[in-house]
Amino acid sequence: MARQNADALIQQVMAQVASASSSVDRNVEQILRAVRDHLRMDVAFVSEFGTRDRVFRYVINESGRLQLHAGDTMAMESGYCRGVVEGRIPQLIPDTAQVPAAACLPETSAIPIGAHLSVPIVLGDGRVYGTFCCFSFEPDLSLDERDLHMMRAFAQLLAFQVEGDLAAVRDHGAKVERISAVLEMGQPRIVYQPIYRLSDHTIAGVECLSRFDMEPRRPPDKWFDEANEIGLGVRLELNAMLTALDGLRAVPGGFYVALNVSPQTLVSGDVLEYLDVIQPGRIVMEITEHALVDDYHPLQATVQKLRQAGVRFAVDDAGAGYSNMRHILTLHPDIIKMDISLTRSIDSDPSRKALAAAMIGFGHQTGSHVVAEGVETAQELAALEVLGVDEVQGYHLSQPLSRDALFQALRASKSLN
Repeated sequence: MARQNADALIQQVMAQVASASSSVDRNVEQILRAVRDHLRMDVAFVSEFGTRDRVFRYVINESGRLQLHAGDTMAMESGYCRGVVEGRIPQLIPDTAQVPAAACLPETSAIPIGAHLSVPIVLGDGRVYGTFCCFSFEPDLSLDERDLHMMRAFAQLLAFQVEGDLAAVRDHGAKVERISAVLEMGQPRIVYQPIYRLSDHTIAGVECLSRFDMEPRRPPDKWFDEANEIGLGVRLELNAMLTALDGLRAVPGGFYVALNVSPQTLVSGDVLEYLDVIQPGRIVMEITEHALVDDYHPLQATVQKLRQAGVRFAVDDAGAGYSNMRHILTLHPDIIKMDISLTRSIDSDPSRKALAAAMIGFGHQTGSHVVAEGVETAQELAALEVLGVDEVQGYHLSQPLSRDALFQALRASKSLN
């Protein structure tokens, strides 16, 4: 039997929670039962961490094969939970026999546990309350990253329930409803902004930009921020990337395709398996996150793996903040994209011109192409050409285009092969 659509499930559970907001226990049990049934798992539970033991606060277990009930305790060192929170055990395990850190645990064979999903429940002050877990007695290779993203979304809702913050529950529910509607309606819509080579004025690549045609009317970054708040940010980013590439399926040419992606999405799973519409050598991942990355090791490992497949990387908005410069120094991007704050009025501002010249020189010395974003006047374009920028994009050259308009622009610039 096919699983229920995850977005529909989220909306259904939120409606149930709203109608029973006076009972935290009932709400939590509804969430556990809905997720367990959706994933076709045998057991679902919420455990609370103590100093030495963890307590099973809520348990949905009707299997008859396992004696586990609300109020039971287990040593913190036993089982999967602490290992998941500390990063020693993966949050998503379709087959425990294939993960040594799980296979060696006594509980895996004793219960037995064939497939396991577990995510931390983090309270508003940053403390880890415990974990939200589901497992089945048999392996389930159909489990994937989308199931994990759904678990994370519900884990945040569980955190609000545990804290008894009903206003936060309602606010969370409204956000879930909006983002679920976005996904169900096939949003965002994608437009393509050409990136021009200054050497021959042909289109070198296109940046895929998201547009949301629904209420509330607000910039795309606000939609992605809200999706991140409820644990669906990765899902929305992947949806945007798939839509962007699918729109280029019938557009010929050797131009590269720049996809905006956060570090969280890059490290969340095998992104490359979602990007099989065009050759990896034509894909440029633009790392867009402005927040600091606490641990670069997982991100570096993912970048290295994708580079081996032919994918190139760009750091977006260079010059706009400290975090972007850390990305450049740590990830050694193939492309550095100068932020519009440097490009604007660069022809008449000596300070901007000096900073841009330093960035262009750094890029060329380290083997990175430099792209100037936000070029809006002929004077800015001329100044950038003198400074030695490799490529440019902006409204002076072209506004973001539909797929059909992009085809015509490629033909006009002789960028079609």
